[in-house]
Amino acid sequence: MRLRAAAAKVREEFRNILPPTIYFFVMLHVLALSRSLMLRGTGIAVTTPWQIAVASLILGKAVLLADMLPQVNRYPEKPLAYNITWKSVIYLLVASLLHYLERLVDFAREAGGLAAGNRRLLAEMVWPHFLGVEILLAALIVMYVTMHELVRVLGRDRMRDVFFGRKPRPGLS
Repeated sequence: MRLRAAAAKVREEFRNILPPTIYFFVMLHVLALSRSLMLRGTGIAVTTPWQIAVASLILGKAVLLADMLPQVNRYPEKPLAYNITWKSVIYLLVASLLHYLERLVDFAREAGGLAAGNRRLLAEMVWPHFLGVEILLAALIVMYVTMHELVRVLGRDRMRDVFFGRKPRPGLS
């Protein structure tokens, strides 16, 4: 019986992590493509598909973990804009930290340590590119949080009806 309960919990966690992970996987690839086009000819390394996959999984799990915190749904009785803004800020802080750490790992490998890598990163990073990616990431996060909050308030079925129309009911014409 415990095995069944554990398997059900794993299925539930998988179903919960799938939507944000797929969203971030697709959107981070779009972001990486944009970034590679911006960096073409600069000699700056671009993000690999494996790094994107790992970042997507981390962001997907971060969203789920953040959603479990009581402070995340801080404004349930207020208009959606409050929760969307609050959650977007939290998710953006996590995503920004991951983005910085991604760059830090590359520099730390080359410099031979984290402290030396961080000094080199701060000195050599192309900040306009970093900030440009952050702006795009913020837009992607706000879009995700907005849709997530609409689904939370309206429900999956209602959102499906709004976007794709009502499904015909069997036996009804």
